[in-house]
Amino acid sequence: MRKPATPIVLSEAEQETLRSWLRAGTSEQRMVERARIVLAAADGIGTNEIARQLLTRPARVSKWRTRFARDRLTGLVDAPRPGAQARYDESTERRILATLDRTPPGGHATWTGSLLATTLGDVSSDQVWRTLRRHGISLRRRRSWCLSTDPAFAQKAADIVGLYLDPPENALVLCVDEKPGIQALERSQGWLRLPDGRALTGFAHEYKRHGTTTLFAALEVASGLIQTGHHARRRRREFLDFMNDVLAAHPDPELQIHVVLDNLSTHKPKHDRWLARHRNVHFHFTPTHASWLNQVEVWFSILERAALRGASHTSPRQVRDAIERFAAAYNETATPFEWQQREVHQVGLTRHYADLRN
Repeated sequence: MRKPATPIVLSEAEQETLRSWLRAGTSEQRMVERARIVLAAADGIGTNEIARQLLTRPARVSKWRTRFARDRLTGLVDAPRPGAQARYDESTERRILATLDRTPPGGHATWTGSLLATTLGDVSSDQVWRTLRRHGISLRRRRSWCLSTDPAFAQKAADIVGLYLDPPENALVLCVDEKPGIQALERSQGWLRLPDGRALTGFAHEYKRHGTTTLFAALEVASGLIQTGHHARRRRREFLDFMNDVLAAHPDPELQIHVVLDNLSTHKPKHDRWLARHRNVHFHFTPTHASWLNQVEVWFSILERAALRGASHTSPRQVRDAIERFAAAYNETATPFEWQQREVHQVGLTRHYADLRN
C-alpha cells in the first residue's frame, strides 16, 4: 500500500514568507521551486501532480514537503556541504610574504610570480598571484623619492610654494629651466608588409644622430603660457640671453618678476651686474635636489611625451621647429597647473612627494 503524502498546514506568517520568495526578483530559483512545492502541497495537491506541474521528479517534491513538515522554513535551506579540503592555509600566505623579503635566487634581480612558486616548491603560481592581489602587492611597481640635504629646505620650499599659492599683487611668477642635450635622431620609419597581407607602420630600432640642441623655457604660473628659447649650449651667457628675451616679452619696468630656478651653476653664480640693471627681477632658488618644486619640469615632461619621444629629425633645426610648433599649439589652450602637496616628512633628512596635475 502506497504511503500517503505528508500533509502540509501553513501559518499565515509562513504563507506570506513563501509568497514573498515568489515575488522577489532576487530569489534563487531553487528557493522559488521549493516555495511552489510547499504552497501547492498546502493546497492539497498530490506529489505526482505537483511534480507534473513543476516538471520535476516526484521524489524531489516528496523530499522538500517532508523536510518542511519536519523543520518548517529552515528545512528548505540547503544543509552545509563540507566541500574539498583546502589546499592552502594562512601558513602558505605567510610563507609567500616572507619569501618576498628575501633576496631572489642567483641570476635574478627581482621576484616574479612564477619564480616565487618555483622557489616555494609546493605552491602554484595562481595561489601566489591570489595572495599578492589580496595584499595589493605589485612586483613590477618601483617607488622612488628625492632626499634633500639642504639645511634651508623648509624656508626655500615655503618661499616657492607661497609664490604659487599666494603670489604678490601686480607681479609675474615664472618657472625657468633648460632641457639640454635634446638629440636630433633620424629613425628608419615606414610601412612593413606582413606575410598575411597586413601592413604595419612604425620605426626600426636603428637611428642616426644629427647633433643636439638645448631648450630654455619659462612657464607663467598664473596662466600656464610657455615661452621658449633655443641655444647650442647652456652656459651662463645663454641663460642670460634667454632671460633678456623673457624681459623683452614683459617690457613694463614696474612689473615685478619672480623667477623660480634650480641650483644649476649657470643660474646660481653671481649675476650682480645683470640683476642690478633689472631691479624688478627676483630669483628664487629651489632647495638642493628638489627640482620637482619647479613647475616647468612638468611642462618638459608633457613636451617629451607629445612631441619628442619617437620622433625622427635630421637636424637640430628640425627639433627646434617641432618644439616651437608644439609650444604654439600648447599656448592656445594653456591652463595653469594645479599645485597639490601630498606629504612632507622631516626625519634627519627631508623626504617629500609632490603631485602637479594639469
